[in-house]
Amino acid sequence: MIGRLRGTLLEKTPPQILIDAGGVGYEVDVPMSTFYHLPATGQAVSLHTHLAVREDGHFLYGFGSVEERAAFRQLIKVSGIGARTALAVLSGLSVTDLAQAIALQETGRLVKIPGIGKKTAERLLLELKDKLGKALPTVAASLAPAGSAAAPDARSDILNALMALGYNEKEALGAMKGLADDATVSDGIRAALKLLAKA
Repeated sequence: MIGRLRGTLLEKTPPQILIDAGGVGYEVDVPMSTFYHLPATGQAVSLHTHLAVREDGHFLYGFGSVEERAAFRQLIKVSGIGARTALAVLSGLSVTDLAQAIALQETGRLVKIPGIGKKTAERLLLELKDKLGKALPTVAASLAPAGSAAAPDARSDILNALMALGYNEKEALGAMKGLADDATVSDGIRAALKLLAKA
């Protein structure tokens, strides 16, 4: 199993890149989330990789973080989800967004991804409900489970989750003003996201 690849970035033709490592050119498929953070061609690059061996060939997939690779590996375990679809999911949602959608069971966020229909989205949410958090402990830590007690810690968790989703502190705090004091973390995140969507 090739778990990591380090070399010189020779070509970038999304979703595929070509990396020269020790004189061998490796064709690697990457999600757009990784692609956007690649250096310029001719620069050194290091990616976490997943090697898939199929009847029609060997395929190498690259990721900018261990969390992305872990999410990819969980996605391809879901029946009917191939590597292409898994890359599409990670191209359309960050790992934190995906974990958030699964935690809150939001099919709406998944069906916006090209190639993901309602049934596929529902299957993903169902099959990954308990698995993704275990595979991504660092992400799961920022998304407290439903029903956690509302305390100052709960508000802090809601704020951290909103900021992890790309909102700045001012926007997140503004959306949290209207939350009930006894709101759970998951309810608070859901309510804040609704307010932010209207803004």
